[in-house]
Amino acid sequence: MATTAPTLSSLSRSSLPRLALHPPMAAASYSSSGSGARAYGSGDALSLQVQEPLDASLSSLEIIGDRRALLSRFESLRRPYKPFPLLGWNRHVETIFAAFFRSQPAVPLRRECLRTRDDGAVALDWVVGDDRQLPPDSPVLILLPGLTGGSDDSYVRHMLVRARSKGWHAVVFNSRGCANSPVTTPQFYSASFTEDLCQVVSHVSTRYPKSKIYAVGWSLGANILVRYLGQESQNCPLSGAVSLCNPFNLVIADEDFHKGFNNVYDKALARALREIFKKHELLFEGFGGEYNILMAANARSVREFDEGLTRVSFGFKSVDDYYFNSSSSSSIGCVCTPLLCIQAANDPIAPSRGIPREEIKENPNCLLIVTPQGGHLGWVAGDEAPFGAPWTDPVVMEFLEYINEENVQKTEAGQFDELDGSQQSPSSVSIHAQ
Repeated sequence: MATTAPTLSSLSRSSLPRLALHPPMAAASYSSSGSGARAYGSGDALSLQVQEPLDASLSSLEIIGDRRALLSRFESLRRPYKPFPLLGWNRHVETIFAAFFRSQPAVPLRRECLRTRDDGAVALDWVVGDDRQLPPDSPVLILLPGLTGGSDDSYVRHMLVRARSKGWHAVVFNSRGCANSPVTTPQFYSASFTEDLCQVVSHVSTRYPKSKIYAVGWSLGANILVRYLGQESQNCPLSGAVSLCNPFNLVIADEDFHKGFNNVYDKALARALREIFKKHELLFEGFGGEYNILMAANARSVREFDEGLTRVSFGFKSVDDYYFNSSSSSSIGCVCTPLLCIQAANDPIAPSRGIPREEIKENPNCLLIVTPQGGHLGWVAGDEAPFGAPWTDPVVMEFLEYINEENVQKTEAGQFDELDGSQQSPSSVSIHAQ
């Protein structure tokens, strides 16, 4: 069902209560070496664990992954991470400020409703005019918002603007019931459900057969995206991906979600889930057995909603069984697609202790950046702070552009190899990056 581990939240103006920005202080332990970022490798790279230097501007970040050296090339990482004054001192202040006060760029969108194999539906929101203004082989970026989130969320809008400014097609994948996406069957979505994403990627690939396809996911969307990457593994049609604020371990995330000030987020997300459910409650009329429709309709926490509806809809024995088997941390080892994960050490909803650091270290396709502050979907830092795009956006786009250029070069090299093998003259053949 549309639920997911409580940590998979899309905190937005519609889901959070209007709160004064004076929550209790919630310190998060974090340390980094003054001489450079904490860097880890795998295999032969283990010997470089301490010796390999990174630019001083990266010293405030925790960095794990074989390809960490490429970060020193990014213009967006030339300066140390510095949260905006007065906001970065507290993770809740930063989280709530970003949810309520971050600007929301105006982006004209055109909706496409995609029928799923089980007769359900999802909504794809495309940037208007892309087909006329961009080359047919321009890369395509699929965006996956967090729990109850969609194309109206400010962090999604900012990424749409940035991708479009770089000449990329961009589309928002609104899950069932989110952003007024139609619900035509008695099933929403969940942290474990990747079937809709499989169909969306296939549809986009068919629509743009000459383009490389990429994806960015936040929170719940990140968990689903990483599970999809692991599930598809070597056969994944995506050419690269980025995961942001991923809870990774939903059991750990659930434990923290009911502590202290986090209860505010829990209640806000539960209310957003109830509102989506009530729009479509007639679809669930008369459901019995393990379903507890009354509990879902009146849920005061995400866990209650998952107990009443989600875990039953997707065949789990209990909520704990659902969280354990829906965690994307177990998928990291199977990821064969270039993947950048960005987390905040003080994220109240995606705890740092849930990050699968060892699994990321051992997978040469994965790269992890952990910022010392940032909250959840906050990252109020960088040139556009406090009201503009999050600090992560330029980093995400530089990574994707780097991977895309790498992929294009591989495609061209492969085409030259084919020409050499067939003894054709390069001057007689038109070569395009597919």
